[in-house]
Amino acid sequence: MAIAYIKTTLDGRKVEVIDGWICLGGAREADALIPMEEHPNRQAIVKAVPDATHAGGRLPFTLAQAAAVQSALSIAQRKFDASPAGITQRLRQAVWAKATADGVE
Repeated sequence: MAIAYIKTTLDGRKVEVIDGWICLGGAREADALIPMEEHPNRQAIVKAVPDATHAGGRLPFTLAQAAAVQSALSIAQRKFDASPAGITQRLRQAVWAKATADGVE
């Protein structure tokens, strides 16, 4: 299990990247970063955290924090599970990403 510490929230919960997931207090939040310009709730996030450049789920990140998150996510993606279950999971994710890009929700 790979864990990368990113920051601690104001209420004391750790924000970490755990096995390819952005986690808040150990609970999964997101598996990718979204630039602030593309986030559906960007106005509220920028109002609360003016220097936020990216978000992972409901977690805002500064540019430096986003770079650390992206690095940890990239390292997790490089680990390839060659088992039938791992390959099935990767195919499922690829099909879902394609369907989402084509406008299916």
